[in-house]
Amino acid sequence: MTLTNAPTLVTKNLTIRGPQKSDLAALTEWITNSERMEIMGGNGTTSNAWGTMISGIGHWHWHGYGFFILEDNATRQPIGRVGILNHIDWPAPELAWHMFDGFEGKSLCFEAAVAVRAWAGSIGLPTLISMISPDNTRSLALAARLGASEKSRMTFKDQETIIMRHLGHDDPAAQAQLAQVTP
Repeated sequence: MTLTNAPTLVTKNLTIRGPQKSDLAALTEWITNSERMEIMGGNGTTSNAWGTMISGIGHWHWHGYGFFILEDNATRQPIGRVGILNHIDWPAPELAWHMFDGFEGKSLCFEAAVAVRAWAGSIGLPTLISMISPDNTRSLALAARLGASEKSRMTFKDQETIIMRHLGHDDPAAQAQLAQVTP
């Protein structure tokens, strides 16, 4: 059962869809046990996972966009989240991503981010940003691979943050990336 108005996007390896109740277990596992949560302030609790799931659903209803769940086409397993965030204190709509443990380093986040960036353009969103900690080398590398460049640095929620500006969805390089990841 889909809990939002999210469309379903399909790439070579992924079905990119709205969150479902059944995704809570994978999200909870990631939030409560992943070492990657250290970059986001440390592991959370099952209550934090529940709050993340519910606020993500609410984000879709408020803005008409939010985090998609990435589902592996071969296994039908949820493997991460990629989407557009625009919380009340964000400087602009953000292309954001989180891969669940065991699914990093396989170009799947890149594949999803390219598809979501194209979709964001199709609904009229402006050029997107990503807000990344200078310590998050994997996310900085992904942003660079996507063609994003450093726009500025700021202190955001008491942490140094690099603002990366993404290619527009209609940029020829963005279009070439989309052709690479779509069936």
